[in-house]
Amino acid sequence: MSTSAQKNSNQTAAVELSISSLMEQVVAQSPGEAEFHQAVREVVKSVMPLVHAKPAYRDAKILERLVVPDSSITFRVTWVDDKGQVQVNRGYRIKMNGAIGPYKGGLRLHPSVNLGILKFLAFEQVLKNSLTTLPMGGAKGGSDFDPKGRSDGEVMRFCQAFMSVLFNHIGPDLDVPAGDIGVGDREIGFLFGQYRRLTNRFHGVLTGKSLNWGGSQLRPEATGYGAVYFAGNMLATRDQGLEGKTATVSGSGNAAQYTVEKLNSMGAKVWTTSSK
Repeated sequence: MSTSAQKNSNQTAAVELSISSLMEQVVAQSPGEAEFHQAVREVVKSVMPLVHAKPAYRDAKILERLVVPDSSITFRVTWVDDKGQVQVNRGYRIKMNGAIGPYKGGLRLHPSVNLGILKFLAFEQVLKNSLTTLPMGGAKGGSDFDPKGRSDGEVMRFCQAFMSVLFNHIGPDLDVPAGDIGVGDREIGFLFGQYRRLTNRFHGVLTGKSLNWGGSQLRPEATGYGAVYFAGNMLATRDQGLEGKTATVSGSGNAAQYTVEKLNSMGAKVWTTSSK
């Protein structure tokens, strides 16, 4: 084996050893959080060669910092349903990293919500936000409450109870939540109403509000449209376009619906969507 080949082999082995060592640390720090482990592993495999090439990154423990949240709160959400029965859910807010700006990331209401899933989403939100070149940190939150099948009154009482704890941890220069699965303009309206009641301030502390409450036009379409514009720009780097392409879309919610709409308008053919 040549000297250069041996050097490359040694570097590859060192990178793989570092990945394995970091993942052992992540699993030990957050046992049972499979979704989070998978997300970290995928990112670390991509960036570890760069970290090895920059000793300053290794010395500053950049990756070790990224995989541990700045802060993480878990709280009880107690509310009363339409039958007068007390219900108890878990609420979460994971502030993963705010090195470049206020935390930004959605609130998800779904029975599948747990700490590991939210840490996975918050971790990826850090990368997503930083790559926009805007000064925003990454966060995620939510609850295992399921708004599906609940009356407006029940959703309102849950959101009020949820915000009664969360409001102390968010703010326009601190942490600005948004909607996610199970959180549309109705839920955002209830959350914002409670935030205003508790703080006596009309802050821009939640995005995704309806136009009546200071929201922006095209907000519902933005995520889906943006995904298609991104795909179109990536294809353009190879002198291709979306016209005549076939596509599959993951999901069937708000983002997926507007992704399909924009794909169709740009000449692509959508074959399938998916749902749980």
